[in-house]
Amino acid sequence: MQTECGTSKSAFVFQLFFRGVFLRRIKKSMRKRLAGILGCIFCALVCISCRKTIDMSLAEIAEITQSGNERLLEKTVSKPWRGEAFVPGRTGGTWYDTILSDPKTFNQLIAERDAASSGIISNTLDYLVDYDMHSREWKPHCAFFEIEIDEKNGTLTVHYTLRDGLFWTYYGRDEKIPVTSDDFVFWYNEVAGDKEIGSSGYAQQFVVMPDGSERRVECVKIDDRRFDFVFPRIVADPLLATNMSLCPSFLFKPAKEKDGVEGIKALFSADVDVRTIPSCGKWYITEYTPAQRLVFKRNPYYWEKDDNGTSIPYMDEMVYQVVGDMNTDYLLFKQGKTEGFSPRPEDVSDVIENQKDLYTVFNAEGSMNAQFWSFNQNPKNSGEPYYRWFCNKKFRQAMSCLINRDRIIDQTYRGLAAAKYSFFPEANPFYNPEITLQYRFDPARAVQLLESIGFYRDSDGCMRDSTGEKVEFDLTIASSNTVTNDMALIIADECSKVGITLNIRQIDFQKLIEMLTATYDWQSVILAFGAILFPSQGSNVWPSYGNLHLWYPLQEEPATEWEARLDYLYNEGCYTINHSDAQKIWDEYQRLVLEECPLIYLVRSRSVYAIRNKWDLQNVYYDNRNGAMTDWVFVRN
Repeated sequence: MQTECGTSKSAFVFQLFFRGVFLRRIKKSMRKRLAGILGCIFCALVCISCRKTIDMSLAEIAEITQSGNERLLEKTVSKPWRGEAFVPGRTGGTWYDTILSDPKTFNQLIAERDAASSGIISNTLDYLVDYDMHSREWKPHCAFFEIEIDEKNGTLTVHYTLRDGLFWTYYGRDEKIPVTSDDFVFWYNEVAGDKEIGSSGYAQQFVVMPDGSERRVECVKIDDRRFDFVFPRIVADPLLATNMSLCPSFLFKPAKEKDGVEGIKALFSADVDVRTIPSCGKWYITEYTPAQRLVFKRNPYYWEKDDNGTSIPYMDEMVYQVVGDMNTDYLLFKQGKTEGFSPRPEDVSDVIENQKDLYTVFNAEGSMNAQFWSFNQNPKNSGEPYYRWFCNKKFRQAMSCLINRDRIIDQTYRGLAAAKYSFFPEANPFYNPEITLQYRFDPARAVQLLESIGFYRDSDGCMRDSTGEKVEFDLTIASSNTVTNDMALIIADECSKVGITLNIRQIDFQKLIEMLTATYDWQSVILAFGAILFPSQGSNVWPSYGNLHLWYPLQEEPATEWEARLDYLYNEGCYTINHSDAQKIWDEYQRLVLEECPLIYLVRSRSVYAIRNKWDLQNVYYDNRNGAMTDWVFVRN
């Protein structure tokens, strides 16, 4: 039910973790899952805002919550990875876990827009280089690299050489097909580089020249083990821009030659015999029963080995049950049927208090990821009243002033989160603590901003614009998790206090993706992008021409002066090598985003992760840069 000018009285909305938009994947091999969410202290606090018998201020709630959190976290283990060497282990054991949905495909091209599918497929693939979060430097992975800069001609070349012992293999077969340069060159040039195919990587293959023109980054085969990426201009992060996964070109190339684009897309559909999928990664996919389970077997031919020459990971198999919802996920963990669990806020207290000798709970500092609220400024909707509002900077700033982050932290995250006011996370080399969001929770300021553009409250207390139109619009969220539901309800409630009506709208994840990328039929939305660890990440998001430039994608020309300036700064930052010069560029870039408020960050969560004590935990590390690192875990004696 909806009051005339108030907040929604009932809604079922869940948290959406939209897949982070990166130029390329970073350190994916050792991530079990970027664990989630946070802590609950006392049951009384869960519903404290609706209990009439308790009258407490947010400050009092925060004080009690903080003291409870400190006691709770004392029962957990803080063990971030700082570059430590791993202890050699032993092979054996089965890792039981869950997935919330079936894969939509086993084709890595089609999986680009489906996080569940791409996460599954990544277990069978490998990639060129690693970024070491501890040392903050790039290191070889399945290829060695050398960067050559030609200052005279203003060009840059990345030379890659594949390491020995890389093979495509099949489960249960002796056949070993060498990984070659073609596996990278073909994918870059003929798949990602084919505009007709529509890969998200296509736009990333171009650089903007000083004269404003665009030129392509060339991928050139030298021989079977060596290939080059040739940049027509010197760039700041060439390894980030070129790091990519392998593809089995011996399968994809003939498919394209025979049937073109459709041949590429037809490979490895969701109903394929999974044992026909080759692997050069750590795992084979050996069994898939829709709506039931997915089974992986260890790849003994994987190149990465411990000091004793044993290939990692150590566990023999992983069995994932398709559960559909977090309640079932938690139930299975409580029953001892799964090995690890990332609890929701409402589950954290229970998980920590009941660990005994059954499992160990790890905790990590605040996540680099964060949810945000954004507003549709696509001219497709120019006939709608909300379009006029959303395109006005002062309206967006007013909405920022209505976000009560302290209330979200205390009531939704039970105190185990922090307000997100910066654009870059602290791990970003260009993070500047002096640059923060200025439009923080201040309802009086929100009203002043709205009044400055002609808005007013009528005799019934409803906010109206200068034409008399009632200020009412949708807040869309994906039906995946209760956290976003709680967050949305709080935002709607704070807006209702100044006469603005938010209609919370929950929809299926895939439908939401369609709305954001195809139909553009949405008004405002809560999402979460991955952390901007490098400022040049997110080339699909921040430049005006990006296909995920959320509020108005794929602009032929920048729609506003500030977007044109953002394009310029992004471009200049990508091509500025000197750190001090680049810092000035990225500082202005951050200030501009935080001033214009095209999207408004909310909070960043603390994370916890539980793992069963049947596993030796010496090699288990947990932090919000690497997630729960479980590739090196092994069964206890």
